Amino acid sequence: MNAISSLAKVATVIGLLAFVAACTESNSAPQTPGAPPPMPVSFVEVAPEQLAITNQLPGRIAPTRIAQVRPRVSGIVVERVFEQGSFVNEGDVLYRIDPVPFQLKVESAQASYERAMAVQLQASQQATRALASQERNIGTAQNADAAEAALASANADVALAEVAVAEAKLNLEYAEVKAPISGRIGGALITEGALVSAGSGENLAIIQQLDPVYADFTQPSNEMLRLRKALEDGRLASLAPGEASVTLLMDDDTTYAHAGRLLFSGAAVDAGTGQVTLRAEIPNPDDDLLPGMYVRVLLDQGVEKGAFAVPQQAIQRDAGGQSQLYVIGADNVVELRTVTIGRSIGSRSVVESGLNSGDRVVVEGVQKIRPGSPVAPEPWTPPATTAAAPATETPAS
Repeated sequence: MNAISSLAKVATVIGLLAFVAACTESNSAPQTPGAPPPMPVSFVEVAPEQLAITNQLPGRIAPTRIAQVRPRVSGIVVERVFEQGSFVNEGDVLYRIDPVPFQLKVESAQASYERAMAVQLQASQQATRALASQERNIGTAQNADAAEAALASANADVALAEVAVAEAKLNLEYAEVKAPISGRIGGALITEGALVSAGSGENLAIIQQLDPVYADFTQPSNEMLRLRKALEDGRLASLAPGEASVTLLMDDDTTYAHAGRLLFSGAAVDAGTGQVTLRAEIPNPDDDLLPGMYVRVLLDQGVEKGAFAVPQQAIQRDAGGQSQLYVIGADNVVELRTVTIGRSIGSRSVVESGLNSGDRVVVEGVQKIRPGSPVAPEPWTPPATTAAAPATETPAS
């Protein structure tokens, strides 16, 4: 009986162990996973737009007017009146040349004029008497003619004396060298005590008008021809007259506060560089732009019709550098589409080919999806600080 009881106990223990093992195996069996939920993404729905064609071109600032201050009479400079580097107005006195010799010439010319007037008076009186004598048959016609000729000569001498007085006064006025234009004057090129000569070609100072200023810049001739061809083909719309605005970018990439206007486009191509010269007029009320300063010019040259633009963060690149976009299909499944990217417009890029109106392009969440993945799309909201900058040409990809 004891043996039978022991065997029963062993059998019971073995049964319990088998039951525990079966339960453990059941609990550790792998579960069949369910389908993952769609990945949330943000998208923009593209629609055709009219986008300005704005090229970024290198340029230099130049003054609108340059005046070389030169003496108009000869003499010794006795005073420099202006402050170097200051702003001067048209007509301000810059230098004074010793006026004493010119004052003496004025007095001499005035005395000659008074003498000519006295001679004229005497000749007039003699002519009057000669005509009266001839009328009374006392004097001869020859005497009357001589008196009239003397009066005419005296009148001519008076006219010459008047001109001499005016010339002497003008030279006295020229002894004060005045600013021919308003603008910023540079350094003094002579000092007091220097002898200057009229007609010598020497400069006393240089004045530059800096408000407004010119921005002279160049554009490749082939690029200009390409734009004109696009206008002729109807792919671009021309700007209305007077709407071609010019914006400057400074060295620190900040935008200059005042927009300008295009004045002209050169009619010839530089044989050495193949560039066409253009000029714009830019306001410069604060003298921030100085002659010779390098700037980048943003020039509107047309309007592209029916263009598609997407945020730059939506653009992907394959191993070969080709541009790609994730596009959401009607069943909310994404596809990876190869596109051609053109120029940039602030934080957006123009898609030249590969998109259609109404396509939904993934902007946020592209790192978490693959072609064929189901997604949960929602419209993308751009950051409030994002501002569209002028369009600039970039190489197509």
